Amino acid sequence: KNYMQFCIMEKLNFPEFDFSFKSKENKTFIFDPIRKKWLVLTPEEWVRQHCIQFLLKTKNIPFGYIQVEKKLNVNHTEKRYDLVVFKPDHSIHLLVECKAPSINITQKTFDQIARYNSVLKSEYIMLTNGINHFFCKMDFQKGKYIFLQDLPFYN
Repeated sequence: KNYMQFCIMEKLNFPEFDFSFKSKENKTFIFDPIRKKWLVLTPEEWVRQHCIQFLLKTKNIPFGYIQVEKKLNVNHTEKRYDLVVFKPDHSIHLLVECKAPSINITQKTFDQIARYNSVLKSEYIMLTNGINHFFCKMDFQKGKYIFLQDLPFYN
């Protein structure tokens, strides 16, 4: 493990997790346990990897139920979601949008995840820039978000 990276990437508003790092050609890589591959460590990837660990270790989500960065067709446009957590029946439990810590979570960010969720129909959504986290339960009947203090534990 390369702990020098912690000096480069800022501390996020998540519990402390262990990550695997490697350096190659003056770039730092972080290992993604879901995709099982090394990825260039960008600020957004730093947030995404913390989010994955948060879901696995804090929310007890089974490893096989998390999907990372998959394509999605929204209004005839190809988009990519950050994280999705499935239920055993293959419906979607949680949709997560990760931003770099320097990006503020705004109405535009909520609009983006709402567009994705109009296709995915996730029961819960999470927006995070690693510093600020927003958790919502969807009320599809009324077409609105219900803000939560935290995500429920996965069962």
